[in-house]
Amino acid sequence: MESIKVMVNGLPGNMATKTAEHVQRDSAMTLLPYALTGPEIRVKETRIGPDSVRLIPPDKRQEVIDSVKRGEGEFFSVDYTHPNAVNDNASFYCDNGIPFVMGTTGGDRALLVDTVNKSDVVAVIAPNMAKQIVAFQAMMEYAAETFPQVFKGYRLEIKESHQQGKADTSGTAKAMMSYFNKLGIPFTKDQIVMERDPKVQQTEWGIPEAYLKGHGWHTYILGSEDGTVFFQFTHNVNGRDIYAAGTLDAIHFLSKKVAQAAKGRAFTMIDVLRGV
Repeated sequence: MESIKVMVNGLPGNMATKTAEHVQRDSAMTLLPYALTGPEIRVKETRIGPDSVRLIPPDKRQEVIDSVKRGEGEFFSVDYTHPNAVNDNASFYCDNGIPFVMGTTGGDRALLVDTVNKSDVVAVIAPNMAKQIVAFQAMMEYAAETFPQVFKGYRLEIKESHQQGKADTSGTAKAMMSYFNKLGIPFTKDQIVMERDPKVQQTEWGIPEAYLKGHGWHTYILGSEDGTVFFQFTHNVNGRDIYAAGTLDAIHFLSKKVAQAAKGRAFTMIDVLRGV
């Protein structure tokens, strides 16, 4: 069986690095020795295990991608870059016929999906690649669609904590907010409490020091108007392995879709879980 060739973009970032390590260990995949990166990255290469990966700045990406496609043939891209690069990167992948997994949050998400749907490529687009958390979100989506307005009149608090380097509000928190909106609670993105201060994370949240540079803690608190009823949902992730593992599941999923000659469709992690 031919190996699935994967380019992980966003190196030497932490999430991209963790994903590249997982790709490297997967016997069905081959990690390509190139990675697209941002203009602010000054180093020319990074190491993933025993392998060296060349880092490609934006002004060189077309030249390198053309060369890689000639030498390696078809491959898949994984994007863990920066929120500001999401839509431009997606357009680049689509223009070059590269199926991709978009794990980067931020950007114009509606435009992102539309770009893929109007192209000839398939992609998995998800603000959270952790399968178990995605399954929890699916349960919340079911509740929102099946029991709309059931929490009307309740108060909501959403708190999320991620490593200091995460620039944007958690995509998972925003998705959960949309479910609570359908359940009857007016709430906006600006009301989400974001924590990025390591000292506060450790002393007030109780996040282990070993994971201050890589974690995703979320809590959703609901209370009735009269204060007699209280609900709390929490999901805490330490480290990045759960997201990298889900990303590889998404790559395997896309590989099957490409083999089936699928084109022009943006899938979600729910689709990956269902295997549709």
